[in-house]
Amino acid sequence: MAKTPAKTTRATQALDRLGLRYSLHAYDYDPEAPRIGLQAAEALGVEPGRVLKTLMAAVDGKTVCLLVASDKEVSMKRVAAAFSGKTAAMLKPADAERLTGYHVGGISPLGQKRVFPTAIDAGSLSNPVAEIHINGGGRGLQIRLTEGDLVTALSALVVALV
Repeated sequence: MAKTPAKTTRATQALDRLGLRYSLHAYDYDPEAPRIGLQAAEALGVEPGRVLKTLMAAVDGKTVCLLVASDKEVSMKRVAAAFSGKTAAMLKPADAERLTGYHVGGISPLGQKRVFPTAIDAGSLSNPVAEIHINGGGRGLQIRLTEGDLVTALSALVVALV
């Protein structure tokens, strides 16, 4: 469990409890960036498709967590279908913060206040041993881990979301 820089968040604690390997990567967070995931990818020198953004949505009124490449947009129709629902909508930022315990720009899919059903866009994954970045639970902090470990840690559905 390499930690560079030394920082503990609820997300890293969740990975530690599962015994999964990861590394932490800090960058200068820009709150004015129009697309935070793209800004993170650029700051880290990583392809935008290798940085997954965490989105919080509601399907038929039930909260769900979504992960999709930072350069892609989700289809609400596909989100609803992924969770066997009729309608889907993004949560308001204040609701996402209240439900996850994280601030927008720092929402990790790991270590949220409650466990929500989670889906990862299938097109955002390439190989279970390939490394991917997700939010580390703080603005300007990314976790790098393998795709397979991410799916395992989240017990996530892998389905087309874009």
